[in-house]
Parts: sequence; C-alpha cells; structure tokens
Amino acid sequence: MELRRRPGTQREVHLATPLPGLAITSAHVPDDADVRVDGVLEAIEGAVTISGTVTAPWVGECRRCLDPVSDLIEATLSEVFETSPVEGETYQLDGDEVDLERVVRDAVLLSLPLAPLCRPDCPGPAPETFPARVADAEQDEAAERSPDPRWAGLDELKFD
Repeated sequence: MELRRRPGTQREVHLATPLPGLAITSAHVPDDADVRVDGVLEAIEGAVTISGTVTAPWVGECRRCLDPVSDLIEATLSEVFETSPVEGETYQLDGDEVDLERVVRDAVLLSLPLAPLCRPDCPGPAPETFPARVADAEQDEAAERSPDPRWAGLDELKFD
C-alpha cells in the first residue's frame, strides 16, 4: 500500500459487505445485511489510522413485551494499526495490509443494544392477553405433604 510509505497521506474508504455472526444475546445483525464502513485511512509514522463510521441494521426482541424490534446502529471508528500492536489498544498491521474486519466487528458488537426496547414507554406484556399462571392450591398442598428426599437426613436431627 502506497499510503504507508508516505506519512500524512490519506485515502477514503467506502465499503458495504455482509459480516455473518455479529450477535450478542439480545440483538444481532442479520447475516445477509450489509455492514457499511465510511472512513479515512491515514498514514502516520510507523502506523495507519482509520477514522469514520460503521453503520449496520440490527434486530432483536423488546426486553419488556418480547415484540420484535429493529433499528440501525452507527458506531464511530477511531483506531490505530501497528506492526507491533498493544493488546486491547491497537490492531495488527501486516506489511502493507490493513484488515478492517476485526475493527468493524468490534465496533458493531460494542454498539448492539444489551436490552432493546420497542419504544421508551413500553408497558411490557398485556396481562389480559397473556395472564400469569398460578399453580393450583391442590398442587401446592401436595408439594407440602411430600418432603424432598434430599433433606430427609435433617428430619433425624433432634435439638434439646
């Protein structure tokens, strides 16, 4: 890459590609959806930086009512690539190659919502439609009559 040989040189980057497997427990990016990267690569002394944005659609379930919810995330990129990266701070620069996949994956995963809501004032489930089930009183009484055999040893304890 000619960029690295000339510090101060910049190159715009505009990419859109699917990145399967972007998911956390509460939300995910559909495997066939394009993740868009718009940024600028810049050569600095001994490294290359990227600054810009990553945009991706996501889907999940509302944490209160469990209805499907979807939106678009936009994450800011500001990362450094070095030949000798510092773990957790910079990314690997292999010769003249900059592999943006790990940077983009990290940015998207950190931006996915941990507890999505369909709307800020979501009241949660509708009790008239989905009533809470309460165990029958007879089942409760039967459970009280038959003790758990794992605790049988405690019945033999006698206190003065």
